[in-house]
Amino acid sequence: QVQPVESGGGLVQAGGSLRLSCAASGRTFSSYAMGWFRQVPGKEREFVATITWNGARTSYANSVKGRFTISRDNAKNTVYLQMNSLKPEDTAVYYCAAAGFWSTAPSAYDSWGQGTQVTVSS
Repeated sequence: QVQPVESGGGLVQAGGSLRLSCAASGRTFSSYAMGWFRQVPGKEREFVATITWNGARTSYANSVKGRFTISRDNAKNTVYLQMNSLKPEDTAVYYCAAAGFWSTAPSAYDSWGQGTQVTVSS
């Protein structure tokens, strides 16, 4: 099993960029699909992006498609989320998670990080 730890969140103006990183402990990182999710208070956690174990396939929520890019470096046990053209509605706590199979459903993921806050000002 892996344990994800997110970093890279912060405050940015609308139109700006941030890159989130997720470092995962565990020797089996390369066998896991990885996903990014986000949550705002009072709302359910929502899917943002996911990537297969080898990086061959990715999937994005419609709300971030064309603006966000997920990638991974298995040699560094790290997955990234490059966020461009940020909007105030992207403000949320962003979570990184690991799953045994590729899925957009939060229920498929069994290892979660503690989250990192992203705030986009207008």
